[in-house]
Amino acid sequence: MRKYAGELGLVLVAIIWGTGFIASAISLEFLSPYQVMAIRFLIAACLMALIFMKHLRLLTRPAIMAGIVLGVFLFFAFLLQTLGLQYTTPSKNAFLTAVNVVIVPFIGFLLYRRGLDKYGLIGAILAIVGVGILSVELNGTFNTGDMLTLLCAVCFAFHIFFTAEFVKRYAPIGLTIVQMFTAFVLSLLVILVRGETIHFALDGRGLLAASYLGIFSTTVAFLVQTVAQKYTTETKAAIILSTEALFGTLFSILILHEQLTVRMIIGSILILAAVITAETKLAFLQNKMSRRYNGND
Repeated sequence: MRKYAGELGLVLVAIIWGTGFIASAISLEFLSPYQVMAIRFLIAACLMALIFMKHLRLLTRPAIMAGIVLGVFLFFAFLLQTLGLQYTTPSKNAFLTAVNVVIVPFIGFLLYRRGLDKYGLIGAILAIVGVGILSVELNGTFNTGDMLTLLCAVCFAFHIFFTAEFVKRYAPIGLTIVQMFTAFVLSLLVILVRGETIHFALDGRGLLAASYLGIFSTTVAFLVQTVAQKYTTETKAAIILSTEALFGTLFSILILHEQLTVRMIIGSILILAAVITAETKLAFLQNKMSRRYNGND
């Protein structure tokens, strides 16, 4: 069991993230998108600050500024994802969000002229076809929720890209805490500007669902992922975490009784293949073929 501790931990993270799409959908029945985000990020920021108090004392001004930049991207990513959930299904929301992995290499190319490898291009083509099958209606129009979710994927891609840049210079835990607080403050500001007041349902399901997002989908998932990735390879981690969309779809069917169509299944498979291709560069297949070749030599 200990041998597979890393893989099991990442499977747990993927399951938690998959259930997060359901929790978001439920919370939106009682709260506005901004209220859901404010609760989620406040809980996550406070819990992380308590757990990693010593990291706050080590923060420098440049690190805080970097964390704020990441927090802005994080805010808009989750805002667009949460808004998208109001107009599309949790399963489509999950798979379209996963496209962010394919977008990241293109950001590096546009901003720093970094080369694009063939696996990134293959992944992009698969993703485009998958998104088209999954989201474009028969009359050629795009579902509003799907469009918002795709924009969310772009914001997540920028967040991932700049996170990779900033962690080379600053402590990742400190950056994470700052960006959580930043996202909370931005959510709170929007609530105040819009003049929203929070009215929880008598059964408190909206608050409970939003709290689940803050405690499990953000805080617990982050901590487990950080520990688990010490005991496995990046390739395995990427493959396992990409199953988040599959778990999101599974729980949508089991809990929300969502109906799947053939188009949704085909589009989802293509997007998942795109994510795995772009993220892993099919290293697991290359290693397997190499072992076979060497064994036959």
